[in-house]
Amino acid sequence: MRLTIIIVICLLTYAARAEPVQIAGPNGILLQADLFRPDTPKLVPAIVALHGCGGPYPSRDKQWREILLAAGHVVVFPDSFGSRGLKSQCGVRDRIATSGGLRRQDALATAAWLAAQPGVPPGGVVLLGWSDGASTVLAAGEARATVPAGLIKGLIAFYPGCAGASRTAGWRPVADLMILIGDADDWTPAAPCRTLADHVGPALRLTVYPGAYHDFDAPVPVRIRHNVAFSENADHSVHAGGDPVAAQDAIKRVTAFLLEH
Repeated sequence: MRLTIIIVICLLTYAARAEPVQIAGPNGILLQADLFRPDTPKLVPAIVALHGCGGPYPSRDKQWREILLAAGHVVVFPDSFGSRGLKSQCGVRDRIATSGGLRRQDALATAAWLAAQPGVPPGGVVLLGWSDGASTVLAAGEARATVPAGLIKGLIAFYPGCAGASRTAGWRPVADLMILIGDADDWTPAAPCRTLADHVGPALRLTVYPGAYHDFDAPVPVRIRHNVAFSENADHSVHAGGDPVAAQDAIKRVTAFLLEH
């Protein structure tokens, strides 16, 4: 109850205003993004927040934006799809901007841009993403020579697709990684994330919520979505929607993770 009251106060207190910015991305693209600065900046990492396959998700984005701003974080939301004239990609199998391709490059370009902004604390930024954006966190956060040293301070992935990383021998994150996912997720299943956690060890903190579906942290009811390109179900349907208990626990875990970094 106390946590709920604190969150509500934060949401009422911070009527954040977006600062539209353009960020140089791959292949000459100008990424359209919204930058938010807290009223009271603190020495806490700035955050790149990466949307899912549907593009920006206003209700979920607003909830997390206000929580993060209340804690003093600078946050930027780049739009990988809208910047390329793309609409929702949830029903598209052959995507132009994939999590391991252009979206990975978008994330790293945005991280470098954010790290260089006035008022952003030194020492690297945190990548945070949901669904396809979380898969992008895994792709951009894999320890590779192409990731600038010291750029990424932490990684937070809400219900990513872990299958690719779990099958990659020696896969390691470039920084501490937190994955939060629902045990009932039939869009991006939890099993590959469990396998990945077993391979990576202490650098990966995995939390699996019993009975929770995709989008469990979104403040919306659970519903069935149809015509989803990547689904665990033969009819291409998935369940998606909020689980208040899991969401509150996730807020606590994310807040604690960010405080550590």
